Amino acid sequence: MKDNNIKISTLIKSTCINLSLKGKNKKEIIAGLVELIAKSKRLRNKKKLFKIMMEREKLGSTGIGNGIAIPHAKSKDVHDFILAFAKKEEGIDFGALDGEKTYIFFALASPEKDVGNHLKILSEISRLARDKFTIELLKKAKDKNSVLKVISEAEKALSHSHF
Repeated sequence: MKDNNIKISTLIKSTCINLSLKGKNKKEIIAGLVELIAKSKRLRNKKKLFKIMMEREKLGSTGIGNGIAIPHAKSKDVHDFILAFAKKEEGIDFGALDGEKTYIFFALASPEKDVGNHLKILSEISRLARDKFTIELLKKAKDKNSVLKVISEAEKALSHSHF
């Protein structure tokens, strides 16, 4: 992975997209996201990743506001970056910073040693999340290809702007 050019759209594989995430609380949502990450076939230990993600949530909610959460974990059991995307149509209280419901989830599993790229990916997702137009399109996306297209187009637009 090139350090300077991380693309969210190329990290998310369609097998790791779920447009109707199940779960009534944070624990169930994170369990569903770990299952989604596991669909990549590149995760060695689901239980351990779930535990690490839950520990991370105890430090502070990964619900960043604007209807978005980015649950994430670094683990020895992950050898490459795995990014999953999910949405929950009716939203859920995820302890977001703005107190609003969360609808969109980007779940990231990273190799334990690669902190630099882990932070870059989180930063890129945060940049996308600040664009209300992109978030509305993601909320309305009806299929996996639409999700990937919205993210790809948002990345192109962001790469041309300087903020």
